[in-house]
Amino acid sequence: MTIACAHRGDSSKFTENTPLAIKSALEAGAQYIEIDIRLTSDGEVVVLHDETLERIWGIPRNINEVLWDEVQQLGHGERRIPLLSEVLEYFVGTSSTLLIDMDLPDPAAAAVALVKQSNAKVAWCGDLHGMEIVRSFDPAAEIWLPWDTREFPTAQDIAALKPTFINSHYSYISQPMVAAIHELGCKVAVWTVDDEPTMRWASAIKVDSVTTNQLAMLQNVITTSDVKPATELDLTKAIDVARTLGVWAADVMRYMEPGIVDTKENPADLVTEIDVAIERHVREVVAANFAGHCFVGEEMGGEAAVGALCWYLDPVDGTTNFANRLPWNAFSLALLVDRTPLVAVVADPWRNEIFEAVKDQGAYLNGKRLIVHSKPSDDPIRGKVVSTELAAYVPWPGMLELLDLLARRYCTMRIMGSGTMSLLNVAANRGSGCIIGTFGPVDHLAAALIVKEAGGVVLDENGDENLFPASGGILSGTVHSAPELYKLWMQAIKK
Repeated sequence: MTIACAHRGDSSKFTENTPLAIKSALEAGAQYIEIDIRLTSDGEVVVLHDETLERIWGIPRNINEVLWDEVQQLGHGERRIPLLSEVLEYFVGTSSTLLIDMDLPDPAAAAVALVKQSNAKVAWCGDLHGMEIVRSFDPAAEIWLPWDTREFPTAQDIAALKPTFINSHYSYISQPMVAAIHELGCKVAVWTVDDEPTMRWASAIKVDSVTTNQLAMLQNVITTSDVKPATELDLTKAIDVARTLGVWAADVMRYMEPGIVDTKENPADLVTEIDVAIERHVREVVAANFAGHCFVGEEMGGEAAVGALCWYLDPVDGTTNFANRLPWNAFSLALLVDRTPLVAVVADPWRNEIFEAVKDQGAYLNGKRLIVHSKPSDDPIRGKVVSTELAAYVPWPGMLELLDLLARRYCTMRIMGSGTMSLLNVAANRGSGCIIGTFGPVDHLAAALIVKEAGGVVLDENGDENLFPASGGILSGTVHSAPELYKLWMQAIKK
């Protein structure tokens, strides 16, 4: 069963790493309580995360330049910076374990000496060299090995430290990795998880310990089940899960390198390690939160079933841009039943933008309502921008003819490299329209619903409003530009 590790104490209720936060986590029964340690200028081990005193205590000085006597003057009562020796006493006679974290090896030797004088249960995590120092002083210490790669650990990786846990940011962890770590005889710990959908995922894939700032939420998730039968749909929960995944995926694309880049159908059809890692995580989170839903993904495939709720995902739409470090790609996730989209999220990692929509409930960008603006005009596309995308790496039939027709109307075409983003632009009033030569549900469903809910127009090749065309292309536009663009599109195809 997954257990809870309180990050810097009960930090959602009280100032992190203070006696108040630590004692609250103890009272709440957290199995592990993580704290951070640093050294003062006179060598005292204090409980503090940052290198400086500025963020929490308003003093722009490095802690290693401040005497303990000065540190004692900060805060008051139980809201203050304690010594490690004091915190150790809180744990004596309790069932909780103190998890001591250090991001530098400097405090390791002094901290081990203090722990050896205490009867508290203690574990260690953080800087690898610091863990090596701990192990050299204490062969029996419980150590959590830091792990910041998608590669699975091996017996050789754990031979020297003999860790109890492999400790990783949850973005690196998957169900196969958890199984592999368990095969090595180690447990799995992830940090820092503060939302219910990801907590349910961690529990479902048998992560052993979850570090969180939301201790009460995690404890509730661990002890209850919120997975409803496949026939029931809570749209509020669905958009919450989709939004959570969008925010996470944007962070992954922003901060992780693409990794190994492979090709699929041709040398221009790229897939990166990040594409696969995002899709795997999204599938695991959806499975942990919704029973019996179907799933169709860009990288791992899948099939929808008649009458069943189904998720469509492109983990990185615009992979060629992403692999070449051009900041124009997106995460696209939609939930639908049959051919009717119900929920949509598109995440743009480079502008920190989360677009979302629920059928008949409007569309939003970072929580603000989206409304497509459109004014009548003698020529609604003159001087405007219209987007399209290549068919893989070549023009689609009629695309060059469309370019010529738009130019005659003094309308400029843009090809940016992400069908999701190009189709979506209309919802954010960025351009007047978009024409995609061939509709693809994993790429375009989410954007289509968001445009529709924002008050835009989405048409198929028959000129019908249609968010899921059975064949052909798809067009998004404003109320006034869409009819004109549709005429030009059909002229271009016929040519």
